[in-house]
Amino acid sequence: MQFLVIGYDGTDEGALERRLAVRGEHMKLVESMQKEGKDLYGLAILDENEKMIGSVMVVDFPTREAVDEWLKIEPYVTGNVWQKIEVQPCKVAPPFMALYK
Repeated sequence: MQFLVIGYDGTDEGALERRLAVRGEHMKLVESMQKEGKDLYGLAILDENEKMIGSVMVVDFPTREAVDEWLKIEPYVTGNVWQKIEVQPCKVAPPFMALYK
């Protein structure tokens, strides 16, 4: 099942620094998830100054509980980057899935 995950960074002065501090770990996890077919798409949310303020990911896990298990080890969660997280079931349209493969 596919899920849309939107993670909003904190708005405090140290938010960007926290993001950058764990970004390498986040990208390593993303790469391993891609190999397993669990991470389909991702992008950074930018503000009007092109500063990263959050993330959007489309992931593929068997259940919502499996998404929650991933979030427990996601560096943007464990590193206190994402302060608000929204998770919704979704479905990527077949033409876009063809681009992924």
